[in-house]
Amino acid sequence: MVNTIRQKAIVGKNGKIEISQSQFKEGASVEVIIVNDSLKIEDETTYLLKSEANKKQLLESMENVKQGKIVSINLEDYEKNNL
Repeated sequence: MVNTIRQKAIVGKNGKIEISQSQFKEGASVEVIIVNDSLKIEDETTYLLKSEANKKQLLESMENVKQGKIVSINLEDYEKNNL
C-alpha cells in the first residue's frame, strides 16, 4: 500500500528540510519528491516569443492561419514519398 502525504516545508540551514509525520516508524524507508513552487515555469509560447526572430515567425504564422493560408499534408503520402 502506498501512503502519500503532502506537506509544505521550509528549507533550513545548509539546505536541510524537516518533515514531521508521526505515522512513520523510525527507520522506515520513504521516497521524497521535492517541488520548488517558487520557480516560475514558462510555457513554450512565452519562451519562443522571447526571441525577436521567433516572435516574428510565430506572429506571421498566426496571421496566415487567420487568413486561411494553410497547407494540408497527407502524412501517409508524405511517408511513402519521403521516407
